[in-house]
Amino acid sequence: MSSKAAPKVCVLMGGPSAEREVSLSSGRECAKALRAGGFDVVEIDAGPSLVEDLKSAKPDVVFNALHGRWGEDGAVQGILEWLRIPYTHSGVLASALAMDKDKSKEVYRAAGLPVVESILASREDVKTRHMMAPPYVVKPNNEGSSVGVYIVYEGSNQLPQLSDEMPETVMVETFAPGRELTTAVMGERALGVTDIITTGWYDYAAKYEVGGSRHEIPANIPDEIRDACLDYAVRAHNALGCRGMSRTDFRWDESRGLDGLILLETNTQPGMTPTSLAPEQAAFAGINFVDLCKWLVEDASCSR
Repeated sequence: MSSKAAPKVCVLMGGPSAEREVSLSSGRECAKALRAGGFDVVEIDAGPSLVEDLKSAKPDVVFNALHGRWGEDGAVQGILEWLRIPYTHSGVLASALAMDKDKSKEVYRAAGLPVVESILASREDVKTRHMMAPPYVVKPNNEGSSVGVYIVYEGSNQLPQLSDEMPETVMVETFAPGRELTTAVMGERALGVTDIITTGWYDYAAKYEVGGSRHEIPANIPDEIRDACLDYAVRAHNALGCRGMSRTDFRWDESRGLDGLILLETNTQPGMTPTSLAPEQAAFAGINFVDLCKWLVEDASCSR
């Protein structure tokens, strides 16, 4: 970072992914907070002219508020490494690993973290026969925010009719029943455990629409489950090589105790919208939104 009194921060947002609108919301909120924190802020909607836009803006730091593919999978991180502009959140390898659900599960298993059984299959095979006994879930292998998730419930004779927008290769995994829990990690510190309460599946609308879900923090769960979530989230963060902030999601089947706690995935670019979980957990830990954004900028670097 330069020695200027007001370091120039470029907030990257938008982009071409399926999570564009959420990213725009995150970016606007972060830009507002960073201006309140005393930074000189420029906002860039990441598109084909991104390299030229960054060279023109000449930022001291890039605040990565992109979500989904291109912004969260190592692609934009590679551009920033090439340009040698310090940036927030995780680097190329951790971002690519976390976005690829199959590869990240291999990392979790090697670290002794609990995950469900899963396979990769072609979209057409999934539409013509059960790839495993129901209940199971079908989802893209490299998208986030519950984009394109199909659930086949126990006893169902119907096959998932995947849309043509689904990728050619998808993940099929055993359905993990129970409550939706999540834990954000900031640096090396797990911030808390939130119980996400919805009337149905925690899908894209439930995540981002006002009133789509209710967040209970601290979660009303046994100490053993709380401590396991905090431990697993830090271990997942470190096993993947994450930097800055991440958020790890769980399902917990109360009837099975600790054996019912399953790690679903780690998000290397947690949402920073008014309904987002990571800022709520930071606030619970005594860190307001402006200070959270400032910390992320101060933590920025290359070679992450």
